[in-house]
Parts: sequence; C-alpha cells; structure tokens
Amino acid sequence: MSIEILVGLPHLNNGPILDRVRRLGQPALVSANALSRWGMRDGVREWQGWRTTQLANAYGLSSLALDSAGFVATAAYGGFPWGLGDYVALAASYPFRWWASADYCVEPEIARDRAEVLDRISRTIRANRDCLMLGRDAGIERTFLPVIQGRRPQDYERCAEALWGPISRQRRVGVGSMCRRDVRGDEGVIAVVEHLDAILPASTRLHLFGVKGDAIPYLLPYAHRIETLDSQAYGISARREAHRRRTRKSDRFVADHLEAWLRAQNAKLRAAPARLPIAAAPAPDPAPTDPWEAAIAQAQAEIRDLIESGDLLGPVL
Repeated sequence: MSIEILVGLPHLNNGPILDRVRRLGQPALVSANALSRWGMRDGVREWQGWRTTQLANAYGLSSLALDSAGFVATAAYGGFPWGLGDYVALAASYPFRWWASADYCVEPEIARDRAEVLDRISRTIRANRDCLMLGRDAGIERTFLPVIQGRRPQDYERCAEALWGPISRQRRVGVGSMCRRDVRGDEGVIAVVEHLDAILPASTRLHLFGVKGDAIPYLLPYAHRIETLDSQAYGISARREAHRRRTRKSDRFVADHLEAWLRAQNAKLRAAPARLPIAAAPAPDPAPTDPWEAAIAQAQAEIRDLIESGDLLGPVL
C-alpha cells in the first residue's frame, strides 16, 4: 500500500492552480471556508452561505475531498460561523471523495490548557455524531469521514473509542491537529500514528490532516495504515519566494510551486522508510489532591459526558 497526497486547494477559481492539479491528475482537498460567501450587515461582516457554483469548476479533478475548516474557523472567527446543517448541505452539493466531520481542533494556540483540550475532544465527539446523523438524512453517509482529535496519543484513543461504530463502518478516520505538531516526541506525529496503528481495527485507514513533508519518511513504515495526507505547504513557499523576489504571488506562480512541491513530496514517498525510536507514553493526568479541585474535575467530566450524549447544549448545529 502507498500513501496518497491530497493537494490542499486555496480556492476553486478557474485558472492555473486548478488547471495544474487537473493536468497532474492529483487528488485534491478544499476547505469549507474557501467556499464561504460573506457580506456586510449593519457594518459587520457576516457569513451568508456557500458559493456552490464554484464546485462546477472541480469537475475533471481526479477527486475532491471536503474539510470542515475547524482550525481556520476557530482561529479566524472564534468558532464555526455556519451551522452543521449548513455544512452538511454543502457536503451534499457535490460528489466529494469524502467529507470530513466538523471537529474542534486542540492546537496549543487554540486549547491553552488540559481542561480545554478535553472539552474540545468532547465537542468533537458530539459533532461527529451530529454530522453522521445529518449526513444519513442527506443520503451521504457512505462518504462521511469521522475525525478524531487529541493532544496526546491516548486522547485520540479516547475519541476513537467514543466513535468506534462509525469508524468501524467507514473503515477510515481523519486525524486532526496534525499540522503544527512536531514529528518527534511523546506527543509527536509518529507517536500518535504508532498508537493508533496499535489500537484501531486492521481494516481502518487514516487520513492525516496537514502533515508536514518532513514527516513523510517516518510515516512510510505505516503505509499499511495511512491512506492519505493533505497539505497546502506549497502556498507558504510560494509566498516566501514571491517576497524574496519582490514579485506578485500570482496563481500561475503558485501553480509552479505546487508542481515542484509535489515532485519533492513524491520523491519522499519513494525513499527508504525511516524509523524513530518508540516514544514513551506521556504521563497520565495526576489526580487532584485538593477536595475542591477534585469536585471541579468531576463536574467537568460530567459536563463533557453530557455534551457527548447531546444532553447539554443540544446537537452542535
């Protein structure tokens, strides 16, 4: 088995980038945010729906997957500006290779302490369940991609256990909060993949969201487990090069960087696999010794259970 790279697209405008990806026959991924339509109401910028007409430009691509834009939505807007019903309607408007569940990322700049990481894992579990329910109603359950979240490898296991049914049925799962993660270490990319390889059903394949190219040699030993990964790193290199040359970062300029970047990634996929030493598991959270702190921790755990079950805050719509 080989790992496939999905090219992250900045937009679906007709032009050099789409033409290049189409000519290369490379599968692609687009973020829901790239299809957002915005307007002004009372002087305030407001989300006003999807630019679904742009999806017609994607025909002829090898395949197109849909990401929920969890990190961008949180970092740029403080949360999803659209509801899950809106998102699933977008997913139903095109024959996507797969559409990822909405999820609540836990990068350090988003989830600043352990309690917030755990809160966002619970919200991710609830969002998966609601997306699946809405996707079933829309007739697109078959292409649903469950997404698990975590900071530590054991966090992903906890998330996967809560979503074991959908993961087992879909036979693939997306792994979030990978983009800004170190390759090495007890919370690194390889530690997470290694742990998931040990605990998931043998038939379940992984999609790794936004993994850096530096990780590829160390991911090759897990090619039996990893189906796909995506990246839009070529856009960063194009921006830096345009700045260095003091030239405009046109779509044609970006497309040239895309092709060169893709050649480099494919060369890494053909290289000999590399292995890192097995990282020791992170220490579990210490139990609170103060009775008041213990009571707060217990209350937080109960609230998370209610969020996951849908009994608190209702479905995440």
